[in-house]
Order: sequence, then C-alpha cells, then structure tokens
Amino acid sequence: MGMTDFFHDEDRADETDAPVPEDDLRSGLFEGDEGTLYPEQRRCLHALLKHRYISADRHPDHWEVLLKDDEGVIKSRLHDIFLDLQVEWEQRIAFKRRAISETGEPLPSLLRDVSHTKEETIVMLALRQRYFAQRQEGDEAVFIDRQAMLEEISERWPEHLTNRSAAAKKAETGIEGLARAGVLLKTVDPDRFQISPIIEVLLPVEKLHELLTWLMTQNGTAPADEEADDELELDGLAVEQGDDA
Repeated sequence: MGMTDFFHDEDRADETDAPVPEDDLRSGLFEGDEGTLYPEQRRCLHALLKHRYISADRHPDHWEVLLKDDEGVIKSRLHDIFLDLQVEWEQRIAFKRRAISETGEPLPSLLRDVSHTKEETIVMLALRQRYFAQRQEGDEAVFIDRQAMLEEISERWPEHLTNRSAAAKKAETGIEGLARAGVLLKTVDPDRFQISPIIEVLLPVEKLHELLTWLMTQNGTAPADEEADDELELDGLAVEQGDDA
C-alpha cells in the first residue's frame, strides 16, 4: 500500500488533488509525534521488535517495506538500540539480532537467547530434514503432523528410559514450544503444522553435526569426553526480554 493510498479518502478527496507534502506523510500520527518514518515503515519496525521474525508469507505488508529499499532505514533504527537486522532473501524472512561491537566488548541488549529442550531439538532435526527434502522436490510449503513428530521423538529416546509417560508429556510440550516460537506454524487442523523457513536459519548444514553429537551425548552414546547439557542454544531466534510471543 502506497503512502498516498494510506491517507487518501476517495469520499472526501481534495478538489484540487494537490499532492500531500512529504513532511505531512511522516508526522502527525499522534499528538506530539516527532517520528520521521512513514507509517508503513513504523509498522514494519514495530513488527520486527514484537515478533521473533517476519516473513513474506505471514507478514506481506511488512515484507513489502523491506523490498522497497527501506531495509537501510529500518536497520538504522534498530542500530540505535544496539540491534541488527538480518534478512534472508532466499527464505524470505527477516529478524532482529544482537549487534556485535567491533572491539568485541558487550553492548547493551534487549534480547535474550532462546534455548531449546531435548524434545524440541529432536523435532527441529526432523523438521530440517523434511523441509530440505520436500523443498528439493519443489514443494513451496512443507507440512508435518503432530503424530509424526511424536514418533520422531520416541525413536530417539534412550533405551534405559523408564518413565515414558513423563517423556511423552515433554514431547507434547516441546511441540507447543516450537509453535510458540514460530518454527511450527499452526493450520486449521490442530494436529497439522506448516514448517517455517526459519528452520534453515536455525539449523544450517554446519549446525546439524553439532546437534546430532549433542543428541548422542544426551542418550549416552557419545564419547565419554563429551559434556552434556539439558538444553541446546541455537542462534537466530533471540527474543525481547520477557517476550514469549
């Protein structure tokens, strides 16, 4: 939607059809407004701050802003608060991430890293493999059923696991956690999900080996000198402090 369309009211159009001054388009959205961004730029920036990522499929209006050479403007505003903009054009997604100083010194940050449980990590591995395979076959959108994810988790349970009921509950929680994180996108069927392109950012090829090694460690099949953690921290989905959306 163009700026003129955003403010234009055909029922009350100016008889002279005089162009609206550019400064008027950039201000006056609320009393005392001193902002310099166009309304759609502000909404795009707001969406990037509110959500873990925006995508062309889920947020077409915001994605269009980035396509209109506004990436630099949005990035500049994020830089003002020590954040950087990452745009993955092939996957058609964009997200904020913590800025890194040239000296290596830590910068103030509004973000916290997201750590995934073992169950979430197992599912993410399955999602990455399915997403890659079906995209190679030409599928534009890739889907997966809840039962398929539960089976993937159960197949990777260690042989010595005794409390499988508790493990099954953790598996369900893990799936819901990935849905909240936007890795799994809900459909009209509560047991069927679309796999988000963000999975390629979370799990690039070089990360898969690390993930598999971590899972082997958790199951007690990795070399003895490997250290185990309860969670695996992955890059790419940092979120605002206190934000679970």
